[in-house]
Parts: sequence; structure tokens; C-alpha cells
Amino acid sequence: MKWKRFSRPRAYLPRPARPAPRGAQSRARPPARCTRPWRRAPPGPDPARRTRDGQTQLAVHPHRGGEEPARQGHEEPLLRKGAGLGIPQPPTCKSMDTGPESTGSSDPYCIVKVDNEPIIRTATVWKTLCPFWGEEYQVHLPPTFHAVAFYVMDEDALSRDDVIGKVCLTRDTLAAHPKGFSGWAHLTEVDPDEEVQGEIHLRLEVVPGPRARRLRCSVLEARDLAPKDRNGASDPFVRVHYNGRTQETSIVKKSCYPRWNEMFEFELEEGAMEALCVEAWDWDLVSRNDFLGKVVFNVQRLWATQQEEGWFRLQPDQSKSRRGEGSLGSLQLEVRLRDETVLPSGCYQPLVRLLCCEVKLGTQGPGQLIPLIEETTSTECRQDVATNLLKLFLGQGLAKDFLDLLFQLELGRTSEANTLFRSNSLASKSMESFLKVAGMRYLHGVLGPIIDRVFEEKKYVELDPSKVEVKDVGCSGLHRPQTEAEVLEQSAQTLRTHLGALLSALSRSVRACPAVVRATFRQLFRRVRERFPSAQHENVPFIAVTSFLCLRFFSPAIMAPKLFHLRERHADARTSRTLLLLAKAVQNVGNMDTPASRAKEAWMEPLQPTVRQGVAQLKDFITKLVDIEEKEELDLQRALSLQAPPVKEGPLFIHRTKGKGPLMSSFKKLHFSLTTEALSFAKTPSSKKSALIKLANIRAAEKVEEKSFGSSHVMQVIYEDDAGKPQTMYLQCKCVNELNQWLSALRKVCISNPSLLGSYHPGVFRGDKWSCCHQKDKSDLGCDKTRSRVTLQEWNDPLDHDLEAQLIYRHLLGVEAALREKHRELSAGTGAGSVCTGPGEAPEDPLAQLLQVLQDLQEAHSSSPAGSRPSGPNRPLALQT
Repeated sequence: MKWKRFSRPRAYLPRPARPAPRGAQSRARPPARCTRPWRRAPPGPDPARRTRDGQTQLAVHPHRGGEEPARQGHEEPLLRKGAGLGIPQPPTCKSMDTGPESTGSSDPYCIVKVDNEPIIRTATVWKTLCPFWGEEYQVHLPPTFHAVAFYVMDEDALSRDDVIGKVCLTRDTLAAHPKGFSGWAHLTEVDPDEEVQGEIHLRLEVVPGPRARRLRCSVLEARDLAPKDRNGASDPFVRVHYNGRTQETSIVKKSCYPRWNEMFEFELEEGAMEALCVEAWDWDLVSRNDFLGKVVFNVQRLWATQQEEGWFRLQPDQSKSRRGEGSLGSLQLEVRLRDETVLPSGCYQPLVRLLCCEVKLGTQGPGQLIPLIEETTSTECRQDVATNLLKLFLGQGLAKDFLDLLFQLELGRTSEANTLFRSNSLASKSMESFLKVAGMRYLHGVLGPIIDRVFEEKKYVELDPSKVEVKDVGCSGLHRPQTEAEVLEQSAQTLRTHLGALLSALSRSVRACPAVVRATFRQLFRRVRERFPSAQHENVPFIAVTSFLCLRFFSPAIMAPKLFHLRERHADARTSRTLLLLAKAVQNVGNMDTPASRAKEAWMEPLQPTVRQGVAQLKDFITKLVDIEEKEELDLQRALSLQAPPVKEGPLFIHRTKGKGPLMSSFKKLHFSLTTEALSFAKTPSSKKSALIKLANIRAAEKVEEKSFGSSHVMQVIYEDDAGKPQTMYLQCKCVNELNQWLSALRKVCISNPSLLGSYHPGVFRGDKWSCCHQKDKSDLGCDKTRSRVTLQEWNDPLDHDLEAQLIYRHLLGVEAALREKHRELSAGTGAGSVCTGPGEAPEDPLAQLLQVLQDLQEAHSSSPAGSRPSGPNRPLALQT
């Protein structure tokens, strides 16, 4: 399953009241009001309709606020949350650098957990009541996951971070909303007795006894228990309750993967309704024991089965009363789960061949499949369909032909040159997806240095006189406040510098642009020039290219560099304004400096000389860009195919074993590079590789428990060396997001390895035993199951042709009724339909063939072993925060 992109969620927390002075409680002031924009969590579920649908399999989206709700009564103001997930302000005073009791602010961030395992951490938004994240994720998960939880945290520099509240969505809840869960969810209090995880291995038997039958409960082992102690582990033991009697196992110290192998017996009374309860606890010497979870069994069912054994998921204790719903605030979410069964590749070949044949022919007419797909696709799902089709044809080497067909269809129904590619047609959406898939590295090479410079300078830039704030600029070199005219002139000069640098970098990037992108722009340029050949339309082919390159690719990346993976965090308010003005200037250049674009914002006039010069540079660049012959295109593609592009690269800390146990000082920083062939590392990115691990030898990539190295951001790569001996390499990352990104990349490139492990040790072998389960056999199979299918979606992931074909099939199945109606209309118009005359014959009409293929795929899904349950390695779950 996948996590995918969401709209921006917001959260609201009640604002804490300022403490009253001693002896003046009767005169205490009401809570100080936030001077920044705020939003109140609307009552009830109605606000759900203010969010938009998620755009991926499972998506949780952050949202910017809509209209400002009216203030009601005298209730306390609530915290507005911005990008990603909205987070309410903490309801209680916190011990922070600038505590809420003195400033009314927090340092909020979100943690997203799947079955209690952290997979995503948003950036911290410092000292604000209105945090904005805008972070989007797509995650692949196995079909057995149970719940997704969103924790709103308040970061503290000197103590543990405070938990504000959480929102938990179970798999059943997500499955009940096939179009996505959207709306306001109340934050609930985090109860330690409900924060349980892991499984316990039990064997239950009904055996004969001297006087009556007896119930025998064998407590064997447990795995992945919640670490309750400060050392990152627990001291677990088990209590077994039945019919008023309680028995306990021994205590296993410092382990989340204990093994007991202890047996208990209870007398059974026939017809008794008492349940058997097995509870796991963490033993503490001084404070009270911590609850780790429980499993409850129906003894009446055991009478019938006589024996039951297996791994049972630990459940929370929900007997406690909760605080009033909504007292902690609300979180606006948009989550969508898509559960897909991916069949073997051969099942999709008829569909792929049929679509590829249509693209290769390039014929236009009422019976063509691509126009029919566009006609029957609604606006809300057109982006998803365009992306899936584009990726499918890109994997087949037909992306250029597919887009060329869409260009012809768009031009055929366009009469005015100034409306060309301005709508959200399938052509526009497909071209957007194409540039993001095929041109992201190119974008990083051109824009990366300019964006980095803007972030580093943090200059105040403003061209609109009505928005200039002189007090925010600071003093000039003579220690006097700057005038408004000086601010405007300096701002214009800064923007001219950035715009000039960007255009110069773009002009030099012709050879760096991928061959398939250049060839596609060549087709677009040629088709538009054929459609509008007159002299008055001489700029239209250039504008057609810039409408995608500048307006739909470069400008959005400038305004939101984090969403295009150019920066790790969103820009602050000052940098965001600079990026916005720079994006406007790029749009003016992309529009070829038309009078209409100049008339919109007259205060952009100081940039006009640079814009006019940029238009000439851009036209020269496009002329060179589209000047690529078929032979040159093939040569460039062949040269790129011989290279193994890096799937992921960057600095990591590798553990060097010293003495008996691992020490933090034994981690050494190296530069790692992962390709589709091997994992290698060197001292620096440019130095020679000092070691290499073939991907075929990698058997698992998993996390390491926190207590092993004192860090929760360590992973292990289990592989075989050239002699066939098992080896383990421990790598430390800087944060949970980097950890999951590396794990995802390793798991995806090794997913087809035949020797992948099913279990592993999350600890290290220290001295004479494993730190996780305390077993003394180093070759022990492992105490926890591997998670090879839990991966994060990345922009540079290799294409998954079967998954894209499955998603296209799923969409076509949803519009099958419209396709059949269209087929009846076409058949009536021609006087005869295309019908199969035998089981081995296929209809000649492409639409009839498509309907037949959909029917065959539907039968294949019905007869698959999984039935309606997913069985393949790809399970899309989309999540946006």
C-alpha cells in the first residue's frame, strides 16, 4: 500500500490561560489573545466538506485555511495549523524555551505512525500558533496493517517533547471511505495504557485433568513490545487471569523481544462464561508497572477447538474514561486508502498491448481509445489517470508518442491561440506528470543553486509599494532607517540578480536536458507551428513550450521548493515572498512579456528590462532545445542506458566494530551511493569507492532498536560477502525521515531477491548474546519479522509497470458503463457491432477489444488466490501531512 499526497491539514488546540499573579486570582485576566490569524475548529463533522479529495492511494493532506470563521461567544481562541497537518496549540502550559504560559506559542510538529512504528516526522514550526507543514507522502504497506496514527507534538530543547494529542484512523475506518477520509478529527488524549504494540506467541489447550478438564496456557514469547524504560527497552512479564486466579511469568530484563516458554493451568468448569485474559506488563522497581497490552480469549470457543496457537496482536486497555471530545482541539485531515491486488505481469499484457497499439497508430476518430478515456474521465481524477498512463507509456518507451497524440487532440479542438493548453485537459495533466517524472534531476541542476542562494541570503524583498514594511528591513550602512524608495530599488536589484542567474543557467542547460524531454518539446513545437503558421502567431510555439516548462514546472518549483525536493523545509515568510516575486518574473518571461501580463501588476515594471532580455534568451534556448534529430535522441538515450543512475546517495555514519560492543564513537561518516546494481561508499562523493555490496547479496534492510546504539535512527543491512558468509552493516541517519527513505530505497531495489529473510534481530550481538532477545546463538533465525514491503514513495523511484497497469484497469472498470454506452452508439452509427465470434477470436474494434480485456481481467481477479484481498508487493497507501 502507499501513502500519498494530501491536502494541507490544520490542527487547533485550545490556548492556555496566562497564570494569574499570586494573590490576585480574583482579578486574573482572561487568556491573552493571539495577535496572528487564527481559526476555530468547526463543531461537528460538517467541516469535512471543506477539504479536497486526496490524490493517491492513501493520502493525508495539510490544508491552508479557507475563509476565517466567525468568533462565537467567549471561548478561548484556538491555534490554526497550516501546511501538512494542522496542529492545535497545547491545552496546558509547557516547559519550553519560550513557554506557552509566557508567550502563548508552541513548537509543534507531527509524527505519523503505522502500527506504532514512526515512518514520518514533519518539520518543527518554531514559536507559532499557526504552523504550516505542507508535506506530502505516499507509502506502500502490506495488506495486514491495522491503523495509522497522527501525533501532534511540542518540541522542547531541554526535556522530552510534549504530546499534545493524537488522531488514530483504523484500517476499517479508511476502508469505509473509498473516496478518502476528509474533514476535522478531534485530537484525543494519549493514554499510556493505550499506547501498546507488538504481538505475543501463545498456545492454548484444553487437556484432561484428575477431576475435570483443565485449561493450559503456554506463554512462549513476544516481539516488538513498546519500550517503556528510559534505556529504550522494557522489563516484561505476563499475567494470566482466569476464573479469579492470576499467575505470572518470570521477568525478562531489558528486552522488547522476551522469551518465556512457561506454562500455566487452570481448572475448567463446563459451561463457564469466564474469559481468559493474558496481559503483558513492564516491571518497574520504584514506580508502578507499565501496561504493555492484553489479549482476551473466549473459553467457550476453546472448548470446541480444543487447541489454539499463534501470534496474537496485543490490544489496549480502553476501560478508562476520556476527556471531553474536542477539548484538545481538532486536526483537519484528508486521507485516502487504495487497496490493490496486483496480478502477474502476463495478465496485463493484453491491456498494455492494446493501449500501445493505439498510441503507435496515432489515428484520430470517434473510435480511438485515448480520446474516449479522456471523455469518460472526470475532472477530479484526471490527474491520477494522466500520471498512470504517462508512467505506463514511459516504461514502454512511448511517452513521446503518447504526448504527441494528446497534443494533436488538444490542437484539433482549439481555435484561439491564447487558450492553448490553458485548461486542465488530459494533455496538460500528462505533460505536467511527464516533466516531474522525467525532468526532476534536470530541474534540480538548473534551479537548485538559485534556490539555495535565496534561502541563504534571507533578504527582505518587496516590489509592491502597498506592502513595503520599512521597519522589517533594518538600517542602512549609515545606521539610519531606509526609505521606501531605497527598499524598492534594492528589492528590484536583488530580483534582477536572481532572475538573470536563473536565465543564464537555463541557457547553458540544453545538453543537460534529458533527450526524451527535448524530443517531446520538439514534437510540441512542431505541432503548434503547423496549427498556427501565420506571422502573427510566430510566438505561439514558444509560448506553448514555456506554458509547461516555465508556468507549470519551474514557477511552481520556485514557489514551493520543498514539494519539488529542492529543500528539506518550507521557506519562512520573508523568503517565501522573494520566491513568489521571482516566480512571477519567470511567468512574465514565459508569457513572452505580453502586454496582458504587464498590465496585471504594474509594480513589476522595474524588472521589465531584465524580463525583455530574458525573453530573447528564452527563445534562443527553446530554439536550441528543440533542435534535436532522431539519431541524436537515440544516441543520448543509449548513452544514458549504459549508466546506472543513483537511486539514492548521501552521507551516512557507518559503524566500525571495536571491542566487545558498539560505541557511538565508532561511527564514521562516509558518502553512500545506491544504484540498481550495488550499494557502495567512499570518503567523499568524488573519491574512489572503497567498498561495494552487490544488490543480489542483500538479504534484508531493517531498523535497529534504540537501546543498541542510543539512537532510534540506525538501520542494518544484512548481506552475504563474496565467500557466502552473512555480514551486517550498521548505518546511522540524521532523522527518522532519512532513515525511512534509505530503508525504502534499499527495499525497493532488492524486492526481487530470492534470498530475502523473513525474520531478523533488531538488536546487536554484544558479547555472547543478542541484545534484543538475549539468545546466545549468533546464527539464530531472528526474533522479529522483516518489513520488506513498507516503503516510502520517492520521485526517483523506478517505474512499476504492473502497478500502473492495475491502476489504469481499476479506473477503466469504474467507467465501464460509459464505455459500453459509447460502444453501442458507435455500433448503431455504423450499422454493425464488433462482437467476438468464438472464444479464441478477438473483436477488431479497439473499443470492443478494450471491453473484452476488462472482462478478462475481472475474471482473473475473481479467480486469483487473494480474491478481493491484496496479494502482490505493491499496496498503495497515500498519506499527506
